[in-house]
Amino acid sequence: MKLPKNFYNPVSLIGSLLASVSLGIIIFSLISMLIFDVGGSYIGLFIYIILPVFLVIGLIMIPVGVWRRAKKLKGSGNEEGRKGVRIDLNDKRHLNAIALFVFVTIVFLFLTGIGSYEAFHYTESNEFCGTLCHTVMEPEWVAYQESTHSRVNCVECHVGTGASWYVRSKLSGLYQVYSVMFNKYPQPIPTPVHNLRPARETCEKCHWPNKFYSYRLKNEKHFLADSINTEWNIQLKMKTGSDFSTKGLSEGIHWHINPEIRVEYISSTYDREFIPWVRYINVATGDTVIYNDILETLDQEAIDSLEIRTMDCIDCHNRPSHNYLPPQTFIDLLIASGDIPSELPQVKALAMEVLNFSYENKDSAELIIANRLNEFYKTNYKEIFDRNPELVDKAYAGFMTGFSKNIFPGMKASWDVYPDHIGHLEFNGCFRCHNGNHKSNSGDLISRDCNLCHTILGQGTLESFESTFVNNSIEFKHPVDIGESWKEYACTDCHRYLY
Repeated sequence: MKLPKNFYNPVSLIGSLLASVSLGIIIFSLISMLIFDVGGSYIGLFIYIILPVFLVIGLIMIPVGVWRRAKKLKGSGNEEGRKGVRIDLNDKRHLNAIALFVFVTIVFLFLTGIGSYEAFHYTESNEFCGTLCHTVMEPEWVAYQESTHSRVNCVECHVGTGASWYVRSKLSGLYQVYSVMFNKYPQPIPTPVHNLRPARETCEKCHWPNKFYSYRLKNEKHFLADSINTEWNIQLKMKTGSDFSTKGLSEGIHWHINPEIRVEYISSTYDREFIPWVRYINVATGDTVIYNDILETLDQEAIDSLEIRTMDCIDCHNRPSHNYLPPQTFIDLLIASGDIPSELPQVKALAMEVLNFSYENKDSAELIIANRLNEFYKTNYKEIFDRNPELVDKAYAGFMTGFSKNIFPGMKASWDVYPDHIGHLEFNGCFRCHNGNHKSNSGDLISRDCNLCHTILGQGTLESFESTFVNNSIEFKHPVDIGESWKEYACTDCHRYLY
């Protein structure tokens, strides 16, 4: 096919080659994905984002080259160049160029439509969010796959519906790409995400507040750090709602998001771990009560300068999909499941020792933990080590399973840097407000009574288990005898800093 002479210039030819090669690779990759079922986050990145950029650049180079060629000929005094760029449909070369241009434009628009659609879905996929920037997102991706929301797409919580939040998320993503490319991202990634979409626009699409139900029963199995890994069970009645579902959100933990009231607070720290100011508002009557922490009272200047946040789901459920369990929790789960042999003496205590240590990377953790396990049982329980070495190997595998899912030295990410506001063992959680220190001007306190949120129905070892009926409760008994200290101190005083 003959084309106008101005087309035959280096810029246009290189553009044609670049566009043709890019289009060819895109088509070949798409066919490969369809026929051989190959794919992944990186091939999607090339097909839908990188290669189309080169395709467009190549197409732009073609008319730019033609224009530069015509301008150069015109400046040289060439007879044909003085005519400039012209279109003559009687000239077969011009007719061919127009036909080719129309055909390529139609094909390009068609592919652009498909590509834009696929690019949109690709950038909304879990693989794009979790695996593209593997090192940075590995902790969040692994924790997400272990969470109760692992079947919920990332964008359903982080973006939600609507074009405005989609555009906002992509603009934010541009800075994230820059941070990754130039190694500007912090380690660990700081939380909470202060510009996260309100929970009422995401969480409440599935968790409708008006349909929260009454209390639920929770069974926990723990193992003590003694020589025989004593099993200690506790059964709780969690008062997530009222005793009867018909009472709605008038009682229970989820009262905090009752639409008839509004709870607002000010945190004095970025991570929302310390809350010195709380305001309760009755929406119907307008009655307002302000509570100030008597140990950390904010002055008016601080109140005016800090953010007043309305409490929603995410203020308590702040790790709904990316929760890193502390060693004392995931080791209990692994022993209960049999992945760590409970018959191995002192295995819980040893786990607490090696898994609460800071490691430079996973390789050094594997080496140090393996050496410590072998050394401990070879020295203290040589008969078991010689006769049943498979128990030690099984314990090591269990330790590393828990480590791999909850501790990420490469990003300095673990339970220790990401507070979990559900509960009150390793982090203040509920006790950020319910610590007995928040007092109103009239002298009322935000209660510290544990029975507001849950009652204990059963507790103890297998040999001496104490229990009661569901409408009754028994007083908490600490598994290790510490007297009445548990009433006077916060759980975090020991569970957060003991190891």
